[in-house]
Parts: sequence; structure tokens; C-alpha cells
Amino acid sequence: MMQPKNYYKIEGDTLKRLKVTCAKCGEGVFLAEHEDRRSCGRCGYTEYKK
Repeated sequence: MMQPKNYYKIEGDTLKRLKVTCAKCGEGVFLAEHEDRRSCGRCGYTEYKK
């Protein structure tokens, strides 16, 4: 279950996202962290780590 405290951090009067968002789906859809890549469970977008 998603817990907002793991995805956002409040710094002063601003909200900071702690996870990477999907380039295709936009804001609010986060990429899953894997050992060698990040992937979106909604659309399948994948970013490979170096």
C-alpha cells in the first residue's frame, strides 16, 4: 500500500517529490525502483540506470 510519507517531503512551504515521475503518464505516477532500471507499472515506460 502506498504511503505518502515515502513519496513526498515538506520543506518549509514547498512540497518535494522523493521518487521519479513517469515521463509519459505525467505528475502523480511514480516509477518503480529496480536494481538496473526504473519502470512504470501503468504504461510500461522504462529508464535504464547506468
